[in-house]
Amino acid sequence: MNKINIYLVDDHSLFREGLRFLLSKIEMVNNIYEAENGAVFLDGLDGRAVDLVLMDIEMPVIGGVEATIKALEADPSLKIIALSMYSEESYYYSMLEAGAVGFLLKNSSFKEVKTAISDVMAGRTYFSAEIIQALKNHISCKKPETGNSLITPREMDVLCGICKGWSNEEIAERLFISRRTVEKHRENLLQKTNSKNTASLIIFAFKNQIISF
Repeated sequence: MNKINIYLVDDHSLFREGLRFLLSKIEMVNNIYEAENGAVFLDGLDGRAVDLVLMDIEMPVIGGVEATIKALEADPSLKIIALSMYSEESYYYSMLEAGAVGFLLKNSSFKEVKTAISDVMAGRTYFSAEIIQALKNHISCKKPETGNSLITPREMDVLCGICKGWSNEEIAERLFISRRTVEKHRENLLQKTNSKNTASLIIFAFKNQIISF
């Protein structure tokens, strides 16, 4: 497995030091860089090969949203995982728009951190379960202005239900179709959108204006 370089961006030095120590124990991790805010991080990107960024959302000088936008403009291949607290729920949507592909709570277990890094580096998305639930609680569905040729109208309805956190049984009952049909639609959606899980489907739906928050 190729080793990766990680940039840890957070304004709390004790948190950075602890996470840096744990990250250094991961076999696939090569270099670990640190920055206390988005401005220092953006300056530090110059001349460094970075694969993954663990980005705090709320920081002084330049916060995580602006830093994510500017970093991805400079290097679209960067994988950025947002580090969040419950109180920062209002920032989730901005970070999604900015291009973050993962969200971790700061009180996550280190096992979850490793899973998130592996998933994101494999081209998938990763969201802490608590964050997914918070997003679901604020989702509203809308028809996109231009239809997505890949997805049928019925699949759109099922996708909306999935994003809202409804079970297959709930979707079937609301759409007056069988659970087996819902399962087939879900399977088709995962394949058509190249998604692995609900988090990936939410990202797809958000970016394609199928849902809003």
